[in-house]
Amino acid sequence: MAKVEMSLTLNAPAEKIWNLIGGFNALASWHPAVARSEEVKEGGKTRRKLSLAGGGEIVEELDRHDNKGHAYSYRIVSGPLPVKGYISELKVADQGSGRSTVHWSSTFEPTGAEAGAVEVVRGIYQAGFDSLKKQFGG
Repeated sequence: MAKVEMSLTLNAPAEKIWNLIGGFNALASWHPAVARSEEVKEGGKTRRKLSLAGGGEIVEELDRHDNKGHAYSYRIVSGPLPVKGYISELKVADQGSGRSTVHWSSTFEPTGAEAGAVEVVRGIYQAGFDSLKKQFGG
């Protein structure tokens, strides 16, 4: 199993950041790689269908959503990433004094070389973090 963990501290309270990124269907509003997100209920499960800016689609399924704890976890059901068994968590932790840290982590099995799969996932997280930095300052 491969693992990716990244964090970013921003100049904003956790609640303000969570209001932007905390909805399971909110990724298109802050991540530059996602052109559109559609939330659907399938078989009692909540899924989002992400249309990617460069083409392609990723389907993800919500495992847990905790508004009070500013966290949610999800898994990839299908998509073009070189991974299988991908499970991820996105959370925001208040650091006090108007600062917060966004944590994004995942575990998965690479479908090819581990270094390549890790690089792809890190790139996705970094693009999201770069977007958040522009909005909140880091």
